[in-house]
Amino acid sequence: MPPKIVLITGANSGIGYATSKVIASTSKDFHVIMAARSLDKVNTAKSEIEATVIQGQLSALQLDITDQASIDKAVAFVGETFGHLDVLVSNAAIGGHGFPDFRSRIQAVMDTNVVGTAVVAAAFRPLLLKSMKPYSIYVSSGMGSMTLATDLKNSWHRGIPEGEAYRASKSALDMIVLQEHYDFSESTALKSYAYCPGLVRSNLRGTSEAAVSAGGAAGDPVVSGKGILAIIQGEKDGDAGKFVNSEGGVYGW
Repeated sequence: MPPKIVLITGANSGIGYATSKVIASTSKDFHVIMAARSLDKVNTAKSEIEATVIQGQLSALQLDITDQASIDKAVAFVGETFGHLDVLVSNAAIGGHGFPDFRSRIQAVMDTNVVGTAVVAAAFRPLLLKSMKPYSIYVSSGMGSMTLATDLKNSWHRGIPEGEAYRASKSALDMIVLQEHYDFSESTALKSYAYCPGLVRSNLRGTSEAAVSAGGAAGDPVVSGKGILAIIQGEKDGDAGKFVNSEGGVYGW
């Protein structure tokens, strides 16, 4: 049986890197396409993972989710090389730090986290629909949950510096997930999910150790990768169209 083809955006670091490693280390039944804006960085990440004990296969792919020409080229490559796609993990995102003002921050964050992600998903969807059991997983965040945000006792949603753009982008992304679910779940085999990876080490918050580790509170992104693996192995099929999290639960939208 040929391996399942899994494409992960933003795969050169953080959750994307960890998920690539988790999946490739699990079984020879997976071929992971590690996609990122910088081909040099994703090739380095691929080589690092290949230097460990893995069972599956890895490929590197240049993909800037804010560049239509890059998207078109990536879709053409996957179509010509593999003929279909079994899993799309929409992970690439920015956190919003380092911008000079609110307008530039929210425009950049929305362009990447919402517009770019939605355009990439739409572009790869025809290849996904050629799979017998396709999965579309959008890496969201509990910070974008309207349900959690209305709980005034939940400290996640108070006092987060420059966090409004990121939070709003994840709320918007969740609607993209719901729309995809409603548009395709009955007429096709596509299963769509919003997925909260939890608070893990990531450069979304900045590049200093304090930012990456969230002041020491962030966990290992391998945990996030294992949650995504559980989805594509069918363990969360009953929760398709929902906002699942790395702890195995489901968040309210």
